[in-house]
Amino acid sequence: MKFVEGDPALLIDSKGRYFLLKLDATRTFQYHQGSIPHDALIGLEDGSWVESSGGAQLLLLSPRLADYVLKMKRGAQVVYPKDLGPILVYADIGPGMTVVEAGTGSGALTMGLHRAVGAKGRVVSVDVRQDHSDHARKAIERWLGEIPENLELLVGDVVDVVSEVGPDRVVLDLPEPWRVLEACVEGQAPGAVVCAYLPTIPQVQATVEAAENLGAFAEIEVREFLMREWNVSGRSVRPEHSMVGHTGFLVFMRRVSQRP
Repeated sequence: MKFVEGDPALLIDSKGRYFLLKLDATRTFQYHQGSIPHDALIGLEDGSWVESSGGAQLLLLSPRLADYVLKMKRGAQVVYPKDLGPILVYADIGPGMTVVEAGTGSGALTMGLHRAVGAKGRVVSVDVRQDHSDHARKAIERWLGEIPENLELLVGDVVDVVSEVGPDRVVLDLPEPWRVLEACVEGQAPGAVVCAYLPTIPQVQATVEAAENLGAFAEIEVREFLMREWNVSGRSVRPEHSMVGHTGFLVFMRRVSQRP
């Protein structure tokens, strides 16, 4: 593909530093080794090499969603790519599904959910704070160019939305997700999935206990995902000295018929 004005673009220098841009013919990228006018990037192929005014070589790429999430401007804390992938897989989110998310935060997970459900699916993302919703809207528009018709950004209480929408999947990034579980029992059909992203063990414990007490959830799983990169250079193969450790716990559960 060739870059056009308005596209997100990624420049990577010789030391592996990433610079996220939104291409605008009136602007110029500047860093410590020179500058590159955006109009010199527009029209280039993805994967091209470009040279700054200071003679530095940079690689021009279309950013992956993971790149965008890590480099985009943030309001609320984002769900990192290492957790975003497992959410999509273990909550079994796929094309054509209807997903309710709360809260929207900075919009990172929202974009992953929208990609997973495809053009025939629907994502309804709810946040209690207008400023978070507004920030997420800007981040999503920067990534997608616009807010798609099958993505709704709402401000309010997710309990009301779950009951109204009747989603296939519910993904909760809230301090008290257990407050939403009764609405999931009422609004979701048996077989549906609920996922909660939580930073602390007490929150996990309260969520699992609430789900067990309702008697309408099974296959309750608590998972934590850690990520470590490896350095491969000739015969030197070793793990990096630092790793991405705890960011959050993921609780998954299946909505089932209530036991007699």
